[in-house]
Order: sequence, then structure tokens, then C-alpha cells
Amino acid sequence: MSVASVVVHRDADVLAKAVAARIITRLVDVQAARGSASLVLTGGTVGTATLAAIAETPARDAVDWERLDIWWGDERFVPTGDPERNETGARAALLDHVDVDPERVHVMLGPDSGLTAEESADAYAVELSKAARPEDHGPVPRFDIMLLGMGPDAHVASLFPGMPALYDTRSVVAVHGSPKPPPTRISLTLPAIQASREVWVVAAGEEKSGAVRLALSDSGPVQVPAAGARGRSGTLFLLDRAAASKIPPGLGRIASP
Repeated sequence: MSVASVVVHRDADVLAKAVAARIITRLVDVQAARGSASLVLTGGTVGTATLAAIAETPARDAVDWERLDIWWGDERFVPTGDPERNETGARAALLDHVDVDPERVHVMLGPDSGLTAEESADAYAVELSKAARPEDHGPVPRFDIMLLGMGPDAHVASLFPGMPALYDTRSVVAVHGSPKPPPTRISLTLPAIQASREVWVVAAGEEKSGAVRLALSDSGPVQVPAAGARGRSGTLFLLDRAAASKIPPGLGRIASP
């Protein structure tokens, strides 16, 4: 796994816009090199603001949206269209405003599909496996960008400290008893996250600062899941100044005034 690098921006608004610009640049580069690209989305305030910032900039037209595979790192197990779903927020912020190929938008199914949470997780694992190529050397694609938010408890996706999912070697699991509502979720596991080429952890706010410090330390991923959020080729912690306020001096660099 790669060593994490840290980039610090002035505030949450600048952070969202900067991450949006970084995503566009990376996707354009990948598509120029390989023809298509893959992006794993996250929910949360900053994650959704980042998608809205992509939609608002004319630079979004540099991306060939029809040649982009969209995945999710986790999903709340609630019906399609529910405002709690990460998919719902992503569609409103970005996906409804660009020409994505519906066949390449890979959603995690909710209870309205007739599946249980376990069956939904299994179905997503099968979809991932079908998308994986021989050169990926595993049951999931090597995602070009894995976007992850992070909670004050250092959870990423729906992998919460100390929960059984952190020990699971499958690519996708059902999560029950989430300490953050809703209680039932679908989540990629750490092995699936770590299969990504690049993992970008995006966090804003002073309440995240302790978790950021732990995630960048030698903490174990069972108690600090974000400590295990690492990509094969690169890992970025993209933070605002408040979230970065407890990391050792010199570790992050201010990327904007």
C-alpha cells in the first residue's frame, strides 16, 4: 500500500472546489491514456459538495462521461430515491447533469429491489467481479479514484471501528447495527478499498481533526478504519485547515490561500 500524502485547503468550500478540479484533471488524464476511467463516490456533506462543484464548473465538459464507470463505496440500505441514499445525493448534485451511461452507473440495491442486505451485498460483489479485468488480479476493478469521507470516529465507507466488517475478506458486506443511522448499510471492505489505484480521503471540520491524526499515525485499521484506507499507487488526505489542525507540523501542505 502507498504512503499517505496530505494536502490542506483553507476551508470546506475551497476544499470541495479543489477536490472537484483534481477529479476532473485525473479523469481526463486516465481517459486519455486508457480510453475509460472509474470513480468510486462517497456521500456526506463534503462529498456531495464536491460533486456539485464538478457540475458547476465548465471544466466538467473535458471529461467523457459516457466512458466513466461510477461505483459507490457504501450505501444506506433504504429504498431507491430515499434522501438518505448516497445515490440520491449524487444524482441530484452531479449525475443528473452530465451524460453518464446508465449501464455504467453501478448502484447498490435497496430493500425495494426485493433483496435482503446480504443479497444486495452479494449482488454488488458479483457486479464488481464481472467488471474486473485479468490485469486487476483480484475480484474488484482497480478503481482509478476511490473517494472516501471520514467520520469523527475515523470510519470510512460504512466500516465503523471494531465492527466485524473490518475483519471480512470479501469485497462487499452488509453492515448491521451501524452506530450512525440508518442501522443497515452495504459497504466495500478494506481489501476492496485497497485494490484502488488511488484512494482520496476527504474531510473537513475540527470534529474530524482527532480522527485525521490517528488515521495518519501507526494506528491499526480495526480501531481506526481510515488508517487502512490506502491505495496501491497513491493515497491522499484532502483536508481543510480545521480537519488538519491536530496533525504534526510539516506533514500537510497548504494548497490554497
